[in-house]
Amino acid sequence: MGFLSIMGNSFGCSASGERLVSAARDGDLQEAKALLEYNPRLARYSTFGVRNSPLHYSAAQGHHEIVSLLIESGVDINLRNIRGQTALMQACQYGHWEVVQTLMIYKANVHRTDYLNGGTALHFAALNGHARCIRLLLADYVPSITEFWNLMRENSCESSIPDFDKSALSKLVNQKADGGITALHMAALNGHAETVHLLVDLGASVSEATVEDGSTIDLIGAGSTPLHYAACGGNAVCCQILIAKGASLNAENANGWTPLMVARSWHRNSLEGILSKQPNGHMKILPSPYISLPLMSIMRIAREFGWRSTIEPSTCVDPCVVCLERRCTVAAEGCNHEFCTRCALYLCSTNSTSIVLPGPPGSIPCPLCRHAIVSFIKIPGVSPIRELPRTSLSLSLCTTCPAVDGSDSTDTMALQLCKPDFHCTRVPPLGSSSFRSLSCQRFPSMKLNSTFCMGVPETSPCLVRCARSGSSLSRSASQGESSSRSCLFSFNHIAANAESS
Repeated sequence: MGFLSIMGNSFGCSASGERLVSAARDGDLQEAKALLEYNPRLARYSTFGVRNSPLHYSAAQGHHEIVSLLIESGVDINLRNIRGQTALMQACQYGHWEVVQTLMIYKANVHRTDYLNGGTALHFAALNGHARCIRLLLADYVPSITEFWNLMRENSCESSIPDFDKSALSKLVNQKADGGITALHMAALNGHAETVHLLVDLGASVSEATVEDGSTIDLIGAGSTPLHYAACGGNAVCCQILIAKGASLNAENANGWTPLMVARSWHRNSLEGILSKQPNGHMKILPSPYISLPLMSIMRIAREFGWRSTIEPSTCVDPCVVCLERRCTVAAEGCNHEFCTRCALYLCSTNSTSIVLPGPPGSIPCPLCRHAIVSFIKIPGVSPIRELPRTSLSLSLCTTCPAVDGSDSTDTMALQLCKPDFHCTRVPPLGSSSFRSLSCQRFPSMKLNSTFCMGVPETSPCLVRCARSGSSLSRSASQGESSSRSCLFSFNHIAANAESS
């Protein structure tokens, strides 16, 4: 009877786990709630093989409400799949800023790197040019102070501001993946000028060079700076921003190539004038419109006092003027206009403008009076909320199925009674169409080998090329083989044939 009971729990656990995965992928909030009420332990379920959890699927698809539900059910927010990718990396890859905002409120780890190529969530966001996600990733490092812009332009890394650690911000922005690739290299290569602008304003170094580590294939060559990568990508605005920020036109990589030589080898003829001589005078670049100074202050308030409570207008004497349904909990310093925490978060996360405000760079305009907002403060009388309820995992109906437990080590007896290939349905890994569009649209004149960059609809990105392919590589851009490797400079695809077979 005990054996049958365990087997019954395993069967039910697997079936319910697959249902939760489907609900998380499809955005079915009611189904996800019902399943988690039935068995809260399902939040820790992961698919066999790639070990993607419901949190990974909901984050990759942008279902932020399900992400919140899963976190409140007790799932590890930094749970990894078989590639070492977290939900934060998945959300940044696809640009789902609302998911990134939710994960950052719950203090997701921004320093985690994936197993395949050492890339952080910042690398994945920069790869596809998701500036809003980058702004949220760095929210705890950009202080809500008027002096921020002046402090960033100073050469000194020391700051007397309590909330500002300039060296910590620089370390995160310049963190290197395999081969010495930084987020700025990725944004420059793929022509994301707004992301390049934001990164350099936040301390990304324009002189960081790649290295030869024996695993990363770099067709430009080791020792390449972001300007070398921008020259290969062919985006003139990226080159101009990097040059204005001090990038050297004469820097040579390990192959002895300057950025101009790289541009010529890849037939980027439009960059000839930009890279051939130093511009006369100092090029003035306005601060990035994606800097958001009030974000740190409102994130702290949201963590302490909550941000999702809803009060109907009929029961709220003075509701938020933006949503007209929640109680005002924060006030903008300066103009003192009041908002609910959720609307203030939305304003800080989404605002981007090229209009120069009378306030300091990075301030955002008040939606009511257009006054420059630098920080938010809590309205007196608002009480801190208790810690968000965590559903007890001790009420779980299944304690033996390794798919739900989520741990790396499983009991031998339990494995005998609950075998993956015996009761669990394989779910393909998360999709990565954005990587295919990146690899192919940036190099339209080249013949791309689908074995390298196309993949199948259900693949995940990688910073380095998988060693499966045995093609010999040549550094000459004029040869046919080199064109098929245009997507291999940094973020490259894992050959997914094994996954799809």
